[in-house]
Amino acid sequence: MSEQVLAVDIGGTKIAVAVVDETGAIATEVVRPTVASSDPDAVFAPAAEAVREALGALRDPGDPLRVGIGSAGPIDGPGGTISPVNIAAWRGFPVVDRVAAVVTEVVGGQPRVGLAGDGHCFALGEHWLGAGRDVDSMVGLVLSTGVGGGAVLDNVLFAGTSGNAVHLGHVSVNAWGPRCVCGCHGCTEMYARGPAMVALAQERGWRGGDDAKALTDDAREGHPIALEVIDHGMRALAAGIATTATELDVATFVLGGGVSKAGEVIFEPLRRHLRDFAVLDYVRDLEVRPAVLENAGLLGAAALAFTL
Repeated sequence: MSEQVLAVDIGGTKIAVAVVDETGAIATEVVRPTVASSDPDAVFAPAAEAVREALGALRDPGDPLRVGIGSAGPIDGPGGTISPVNIAAWRGFPVVDRVAAVVTEVVGGQPRVGLAGDGHCFALGEHWLGAGRDVDSMVGLVLSTGVGGGAVLDNVLFAGTSGNAVHLGHVSVNAWGPRCVCGCHGCTEMYARGPAMVALAQERGWRGGDDAKALTDDAREGHPIALEVIDHGMRALAAGIATTATELDVATFVLGGGVSKAGEVIFEPLRRHLRDFAVLDYVRDLEVRPAVLENAGLLGAAALAFTL
């Protein structure tokens, strides 16, 4: 009988908890909306309920149960705490201890609990069962309301000292650019994230909607402003990818997230601009692949648990 682990995926809109076996099969999945509250305990309460419900599907909790948590960041991996930008009530929230306490309450014992950023879990999931399953090293990127990332190097997650490595969205691609919310100048996500491209398009006269899907739909139909703005954003993303590839010596990048689902209207300019930035011999043949998993973050949290 294959082992089962508990996977927890924490985001700004929902928290998902699943029981997953060694093949990636999900025995049960429980999803709860992320509560908008200033009370940390009120935000955690639905997550605790989801953990309790999911644990009811365990065939055998094992001794000890292994648990993987993926969360929006920033995180403090060694400290087991998270401070998600999109969950204001959680600043230095001790998520590892709190989840472990719920697991102990339900199945007993002292679980082994691992914590990683959501970009890292996305990369782990795609490396385990998705678009990167045929390579030893890859970088996973999430292009949505922000730009997140994570790397698997020689089949091992590269988390860095604090657990926030490969934060590609906050790699500067314009040293003289405006100041980002992170405090740096000209960060990748200032140009490439969905809301940034929509805002620039509206500034230039586009009136096709207020989200990235509308923008990419119009680009697909040949709207000149939509095409121009997406090209601008993908040039910035290409610069960020090339910088990351140069530093890590990795040739495979897997791109997921809501904006990436637009397909070639995103991938064509991105790959074209990469030729301008990835010019050293060892990064000249970079490959950018579309993600294939709908739940890479959750499966990546499970993959993290299996490494504990």
